[in-house]
Amino acid sequence: MTTVQQVYEAMQHIAPLELAEHWDNPGLLVDCGGPVHRVLVALDITPEVVAEAASRQCEVIVSHHPVIFDPLKKIGPQDVAFQLVQAGISAVCMHTNLDAAEGGVNEVLAGIFGMKDMEVFAEGCGRVGEIEPISVPELAREAQKELAARCNAPENGPAVQVKFADAGKPVKRLAVISGAGGSLFADAIAMGADCLLTGEANHHHAIDAKRMGLSLIAAGHYATEFPVAAAVAVKLRAALPELDVLVSTENRDPYTYL
Repeated sequence: MTTVQQVYEAMQHIAPLELAEHWDNPGLLVDCGGPVHRVLVALDITPEVVAEAASRQCEVIVSHHPVIFDPLKKIGPQDVAFQLVQAGISAVCMHTNLDAAEGGVNEVLAGIFGMKDMEVFAEGCGRVGEIEPISVPELAREAQKELAARCNAPENGPAVQVKFADAGKPVKRLAVISGAGGSLFADAIAMGADCLLTGEANHHHAIDAKRMGLSLIAAGHYATEFPVAAAVAVKLRAALPELDVLVSTENRDPYTYL
């Protein structure tokens, strides 16, 4: 019989807690105990994901984003942590430690673009390496296609919205930081990158990066991180072969794009 604690320990091998940022809150955040036969892997734990886990008879959800982040002053039916306890479903959440881990969020993202000679940067979170030379618009189109194929795309409308700032040179050395990594463009420049591909970057990040000769591609927080769910599922199946490990089909980008 597999326990919740054994699932948590397996995830600590996949994403060691010592890799987490000091401000983060990874770990076994909801522990309902009991035997575990089936696990659902997701990026976010939303009410829809809790309902999916319950309908698919999963006793544990493994997610990237913590279901509890800020201190709770009260809890009620509107809170996802309450919904998990009510359903008897435990939650293991691995956040910045999974970003930085070998085979984690950023290495999965780097692998999508065929990165070679990979190096870490931005305090271990990002990855930078060589890719086949490509123009920035072409790379942005590739990101849209490849990331959409790995996300739970809507039936109608674009699955991934990508925007880019083109500094006017081919990309031979690419830096990737999933999620909200636009502010780390100077770190990418210091590593000799031609382009930084991230999830979110604001107006001023784009202006400053372009001025300093770095192209910037923002492909969406969800889109740059959800692909890790499949990779985590593979690792969990190998670590705990007696478990049935599923990837969420109800975890979706919270935004709808026109």
